Amino acid sequence: MAERSFKAEVEHLRKGDGDVFNGEGILAITKALLENGVGYVGGYQGAPISHLMDVLADAEELMAELGVRFEANASEAAAAAMLAASVHYPIRGAVTFKGPVGVNVASDALANLCSSGVNGGALIIVGEDYGEGSSIMQERSHGFAMKSQFWMLDPRPNLPSITKAVKDGFELSEASNTPVMLMVRIRSCHVTGSFATKDNVPPPLTVKQAIANPQSDFKRVVLPPMSYLHEQDKITHRWPAAEKFIVENGLNEVFGPEKAKLGIVVQGGMYNGLIRALQRLGLADVFGNTEVPIYCLNVTYPIVQSEFDAFCEGKDHVMIVEEGQPEHIEQMLGNFLYKAGRKLKLYGKDVLPMAGEYTGQVMLDGVTAFLKKAAPDMLPGQVRAPNQEEPAIPDLSKTVPMRPPGFCTGCPERPIFAGMKLVEQELGKHQITGDIGCHLFGSLPPFEIGGATMGYGLGPAANAAFDGGGERRAISMLGDGGFWHNGLSSSIGNMVFNKSDNVVVIVDNYYSAATGGQDILSSRAKNDTKATNNPIEKALKGVGVEWVRTIDRTYDVGKVRDTVREALTTDFKGPKVIVASSECMLNKQRREKPLRNKAIKDGRRVDVPRFGVDENICTGDHACIRLSGCPSLSLKKLDDPLRDDPIASIDQTCVGCGNCGEVADAAVLCPSFYRADVVHNPGGFESWRARMRQRIIGWLQKRRDGKRLRLSGTAPAAPSGAKAAPQPPMGALT
Repeated sequence: MAERSFKAEVEHLRKGDGDVFNGEGILAITKALLENGVGYVGGYQGAPISHLMDVLADAEELMAELGVRFEANASEAAAAAMLAASVHYPIRGAVTFKGPVGVNVASDALANLCSSGVNGGALIIVGEDYGEGSSIMQERSHGFAMKSQFWMLDPRPNLPSITKAVKDGFELSEASNTPVMLMVRIRSCHVTGSFATKDNVPPPLTVKQAIANPQSDFKRVVLPPMSYLHEQDKITHRWPAAEKFIVENGLNEVFGPEKAKLGIVVQGGMYNGLIRALQRLGLADVFGNTEVPIYCLNVTYPIVQSEFDAFCEGKDHVMIVEEGQPEHIEQMLGNFLYKAGRKLKLYGKDVLPMAGEYTGQVMLDGVTAFLKKAAPDMLPGQVRAPNQEEPAIPDLSKTVPMRPPGFCTGCPERPIFAGMKLVEQELGKHQITGDIGCHLFGSLPPFEIGGATMGYGLGPAANAAFDGGGERRAISMLGDGGFWHNGLSSSIGNMVFNKSDNVVVIVDNYYSAATGGQDILSSRAKNDTKATNNPIEKALKGVGVEWVRTIDRTYDVGKVRDTVREALTTDFKGPKVIVASSECMLNKQRREKPLRNKAIKDGRRVDVPRFGVDENICTGDHACIRLSGCPSLSLKKLDDPLRDDPIASIDQTCVGCGNCGEVADAAVLCPSFYRADVVHNPGGFESWRARMRQRIIGWLQKRRDGKRLRLSGTAPAAPSGAKAAPQPPMGALT
């Protein structure tokens, strides 16, 4: 199940002429695709556009009514290859994935697509963020666009601009026979607003109609000598056609006064941050009217030199606002100025940081630094807006620890690493590589298992160099999502072919959990439009893996420990694969919690397991925490003056997975963990039994207290019903 359902929202995609759409950017993009006659859509989920794939999946019925083909692709490479339909046929196609990793995965298909060119409009919607908004390596896709010569749109983050960019992207692609990349950041994906809608348009040529009349053109096949002609065609025809379309249709925008001694060039996606900085300096109003001229690049590649020259006319100082590095746009504009022999002063990464996210404060500081040099008289007497004091921002880097991502409460992957940690204690440290996915968090404390990741599905391939018959076998982590994405061929197939003797642990949590819980081939759920319930074990044996072990409940830490030990010590030569399966707890809670709450509301009897720590038994050595790391397992300070050390404690976020108790048992720790089943809507007998238990326990406590030896000044005995041992939450206990 996906992290979020858009079944209700997709009904708004049926709006037509004269209606107004209100909603998020991802829904607006989908609506724009349907309004512009898209013939097929596809993609691979991944933040920040994971929800866009979820929207498309939920809108599959509507798209089918229009004759639009939808494909949830196995990878970004498969999505980009899907655009081949637009090479020979005048069909508009759009795919989406996360960049730059998605662009890297799709690079082979994208390079071929850009070489051959397209007949139909081809749009690649890439969710790209820089700085702290990104969960991946800090890179940009801009360099890839320059390398392969496809055009990039970066619209202003508001719904009218985003939907217009979809229309412009298709038309620009068709006018220049070149694929177009549409960049959307998290703020664009989830910005809310409204725009006037149009009727949805069925594709003039559907994929079904195209396949009924197959076409081919050898000139578009990327083979010599045609590939040489493709390069010439890019420069002599496609590029000029793109620039002509950009200028004639006003894709880029200019704001502010026509004449001024200074100006700012900004990426479209950075426009909101820039205009907010100018507002804080009193140089722009809430409607976007600005005293500083702005050249807004809704098309960041190619840069149209004639437009830039016109903007620079009469100016002495121009600033470039370009998030990320290297500064591709600044370098290109500086080259334009140098070749034109202009004396204009260009600012950019000298007043703004080279790397990192351009937050509101960063943007304000950069614009202020620019104005201090270019036009200090425009500043309102102080660095900030009138009547606004500069906030004191303390340096917390030395007092507040880093907060890297971690496993969710009850995550079924945590006990896998606990079992591996126990084996490490017994057999010594092994070479371990991680992979893209939640299991990569195992490289962080308290487990510190695995220290490298080379790409989605490439965990075992990253350990190939360590398969030289050493004293210890290497271990590789691989998720079920990565397994189906790229791991089966590039990692497992590679191991079989090269007769690897290493060990692979495949973490099977039933979903592509890290990207939002979408179904994959091995998901256990029934999916009406996708083929699920395909066991990973069958695929492993199909490519030649002979040693396969299955753990169908990862919370059994003892079994995990024993299976990993067996894989590392067996005399069997060849790839050894352990498939460790348990449902993602986050998705399990999303699925079960609404059903449980409804049952409780309806008055039905419901048992909810909870775990606790008996503070009279806990020794306070914290070994359980070092082998679990669960966020619900923390420390508690006792009031007992004879016990200074804090003990373990389980808070109210516990989901009752049982991992802490399993770890305590497998590692032979103290038996302080207990389970209590909270009974909602108990029956009459259960309620009576609970009351009787409480009375008897209270009587026994009072009787025990009465027998205690008391000295003068000793506090009186506890009243009847006092609780000496920790009690679970409200409800009868079973």
